[in-house]
Amino acid sequence: MVKVNYQIEMEKKLNMLERTGRTPSLLLHSCCAPCSSYVLECLTEHFRVTVFYYNPNIYPREEFEKRLNEQKRLISLVEYKNPVKLIVPEYDEQEFYAAAAGFESEREGRARCTQCFRLRLGRTAREAKTRGFDMFSTTLTVSPHKNAQVINAIGLDIAQKSGVEFLVSDFKKKNGFKRSIELSAKYGLYRQSWCGCRFAMGHLGETAENKLFKSKFSKKD
Repeated sequence: MVKVNYQIEMEKKLNMLERTGRTPSLLLHSCCAPCSSYVLECLTEHFRVTVFYYNPNIYPREEFEKRLNEQKRLISLVEYKNPVKLIVPEYDEQEFYAAAAGFESEREGRARCTQCFRLRLGRTAREAKTRGFDMFSTTLTVSPHKNAQVINAIGLDIAQKSGVEFLVSDFKKKNGFKRSIELSAKYGLYRQSWCGCRFAMGHLGETAENKLFKSKFSKKD
């Protein structure tokens, strides 16, 4: 399978919007504040963004709430070109367990993750359709642990079925991931040590994100 450079594809779309002078509405699925930090910085230059914090995969509820509070705090702290709104559906971990059934023992990055991506992007697309958004997208591609090819393929498939345009991306490229770490340090954001899924707890140890974050920004004695 030929890999698509989704960063270039996104830039084509953003350049087109600049030429037309349009500022479409976009429903942005966000997994957490650190990942959304750079993505919001980028997309609010071109869209009227509403963050959709839909993450039934996060376990336990206390962790879900902790990450949600950081998402709220980030939105309140930053003055974006176009103001950002937030939608938070009711937390129901059973939705994730149903989607992950049969894949519980798989390691991070395999079929269980694909099912999780499809669950969250599918709900985002349905919400975008119901509320009349022009497009939908996700922050997931900013993480080095997430496969942008898989995420975008799922998003495009859901877009075709839902009738709402999906904004493709590979936000980790062009120093997007690095910028998210810088912004996390600037705003003192809580950076989780795993994706949030109970089945992934302890599988990866300390993530590459946190290692880089600590090496770059931890204070020296």
